[in-house]
Amino acid sequence: MKNFTLLGGAAAVALVWAVPAAAQVNAEPQESETAANADPGLSPEILVSASRDGSLGRDSFTGSALVITAQQLAQRQTRDIADVLRDVPGVAVAGVAGQTQVRLRGSEANHVLVLVDGIEVSDPFAGEFDMGTLQAEPGARLEVLRGPQSALYGPDAIGGVIAYETASGRAVPGFVARIEGGTEETVNGALRYGAAGESWDAALAAVLVSTDGQPNARNGTRDIGRDSYTLSGKGSLDLAEGFALRAAARFIRTEGRFNNQDFNSANPTFGLVIDSPQTRFTNEAVYALIGARVEALEGRWTHDLSAQIANVERETFGPFGQSSGSEGDRVKVSYVSALRLADRHNLTFAADYEVEGFRNTTPGGFAFNGRREIEQVGLVGEYRYAGTAFDFTAALRHDFNDLFRDATTFRVGAGYRLTDTTRLRAAAGSGTKNPGFFELYGFVDGRFIGNAALRPEKSTGWEVGLDHALGDSASLAVTYFASELEGEIFTTFPPPNFIATPANRTTESRQRGIEVSFNARLGTAWSLDAAYSYLDAEENGVEEVRRPEHIASAALTWAAPGDAASATLVVRYNGQTPDVAFTDPSFVPVRVTLDDYTLVNFNARARLADGLDAFARIENLLDERYEQVFSFVSPGRSAAVGIEARF
Repeated sequence: MKNFTLLGGAAAVALVWAVPAAAQVNAEPQESETAANADPGLSPEILVSASRDGSLGRDSFTGSALVITAQQLAQRQTRDIADVLRDVPGVAVAGVAGQTQVRLRGSEANHVLVLVDGIEVSDPFAGEFDMGTLQAEPGARLEVLRGPQSALYGPDAIGGVIAYETASGRAVPGFVARIEGGTEETVNGALRYGAAGESWDAALAAVLVSTDGQPNARNGTRDIGRDSYTLSGKGSLDLAEGFALRAAARFIRTEGRFNNQDFNSANPTFGLVIDSPQTRFTNEAVYALIGARVEALEGRWTHDLSAQIANVERETFGPFGQSSGSEGDRVKVSYVSALRLADRHNLTFAADYEVEGFRNTTPGGFAFNGRREIEQVGLVGEYRYAGTAFDFTAALRHDFNDLFRDATTFRVGAGYRLTDTTRLRAAAGSGTKNPGFFELYGFVDGRFIGNAALRPEKSTGWEVGLDHALGDSASLAVTYFASELEGEIFTTFPPPNFIATPANRTTESRQRGIEVSFNARLGTAWSLDAAYSYLDAEENGVEEVRRPEHIASAALTWAAPGDAASATLVVRYNGQTPDVAFTDPSFVPVRVTLDDYTLVNFNARARLADGLDAFARIENLLDERYEQVFSFVSPGRSAAVGIEARF
C-alpha cells in the first residue's frame, strides 16, 4: 500500500508537469531533429542511455562510455554481441552453454543493467541477462557505460549499463538479407525490412543461429550445439506535431545442449565437466515496450510515458525429463519529463514503478513452486550543464522497496576542456543491488538453501579520465577508477553439512583499475581500434574470481576505395583468471587459475554487384584451446562463408 500511495503521488506530479504540454502540442518543431528522436543507428555522438531523456551528447558525458557503431559491427562480422564486448575496456566476458556473463570493472554479472531498445531484459529470477542470446542485427549499434548508474536506473546498474539499439525503418530502409554456413554444420541467417513515411517508420527483423557445436568437456566427444531464434520489431508514429507514439517487441528462444559436472567422488573426473548424454536446455523470453512522447515549448520541454514487460522462462532436461526450471516476469512503468533551459541547462524528473515476479518450476517437490513478487518505486532528479569548456551533471534517486530498506543513490560528474584537443573529466556515484529470488528463497532443497535475511549490496565509486585528440584522425582516452562494495552476497558452505547458502560479507570488496582506448584512421584505407584494461579486484585481500587482471584487444580494418572490399583482423587477449573448482569431496570450493589466451579472428568481404556482397571469416584462427570457466572447454577454430543482399 505504501508504494501505491507513492506511485499516485508521482503520477500527480507527472500530471501537473504535463498540463502545459497539452496546450503546446501544435507548437512549431525545431529546425533540426532533437537528439532524443534522432536515430541511434545514425547518431554515434549521442549517448541514449547516459541520461533519462536520451539526449546527452557524447562529448558532454562526464563518465566513461564507448560506442560500437553499426559500421564497426559489420566490419568485424559480429554475430554474437558478447564477442564484440571483449573490445570494450573494463569488460570481462565468460560464457558456457546456456549462460554468458558480462562483468564491468570487476562487478558481478547481475550488477550490469542491459537494455535492448530501451527494455530492461535481465531475467528477474536469475537477476542477470544471458548475453549469449543477443544476436547482432543489421544496422544495430551498442553503447557501454562503465561505472555506477543506479542514480538513473536504480538497482542492477552498479557496474554500468549496456544498451543495444536496433536501427529504425527510417535509418535503414528496405530489405537486408544475410545467410552463411560454416564448420560444425553452422547456419546463421538474418532478414530485416525497414520502411518509413512522412509521419511513421517501422522495422522488422529475424535472426537464426543453428550449430552442432564442439565438445566442451576435457577429452570429451559430445558436441554442444544450439538453435537460437530471434524475432524483433520497432516503430514510431507522429500523431501530431510534437506528439509521437513508439513501440518495440522482441522474442528470443534458444534450445541447446549442455554438459554436467561429475560430482561422484569415486570417479577420477570428480568436479570436472563430463559428457552428459540427453542433457539440454530451453530458454524463452518475450519483451515489449509502448511509449508516448509529447513536446512543448518548441521541443525544449518533453514528456515521455512508457510501459514495458519482460517474461523469461528457463528449463533444463536430463535423461529422465525436466530437471529444473524457473519463470521470471517484470512490469515497469516510467515517466520522464525533461526541460532544456537556454540551451545549456537541462532538468529531468523521472518516476519508475516496477513489479518483478518469480516462480521456481523445478519438478519433484524439492523446491517451493509458489509465486513471489517484489515491488519498487523510484524517483529521479537530474541536472546537466553543457558549456563551451565546462560540463557538469548531478543525479539523485530514491527507491522505495516493499521488501528491503529504502535506498538513495547519487551520481555527480564534471568535465573541463583544457585545450581544443584535451578534456579532463571526473565522476563519482553510488549503487545498490537487491538480493534475487533464489538467493532469498533457495533453488533446490538440500542443494542450495536461501537466506531471507540477506540485505542489498551497496557500492560507491569514482573515476578520473583524460580524453585527447591526436590531430584530426586519432584519439586516446585513459581512465583510472576505484570502487568499494559493501555487503557483497556470496555463497558459503557452512559445516557440518556444507550445503550451499548465500550470505552478506562483513568485509569490503575493492575494485580499481586503468582503462585505455585508442582509435585512429590511418589514411583513407586503414583504421585501428584498440583497448586495454588493468583490474585489481579483491575481497579481503583475495582476488575475485572470473575477473582477469589484464584484458586487451585490437581491430585493424582495411577498406578499398568505394567500399568495394574490406578486411578486418581482430586480436583479443584475456589474461590469467582466478576461478573456483569443486574438486574437493567436501564441496568447499578450491581456488584455481585459468590460463591466459589470445583469440585471433580474420574476415574479408567483397562486393559482387550493387547491393550484393560475399564474405568469409575465420574465428579463433590459431585454434587456441582455453577455458573461460573452470573445466568448460571453449570452442576451437571455426569458419564461415556467406552472402548479404540489400535492396
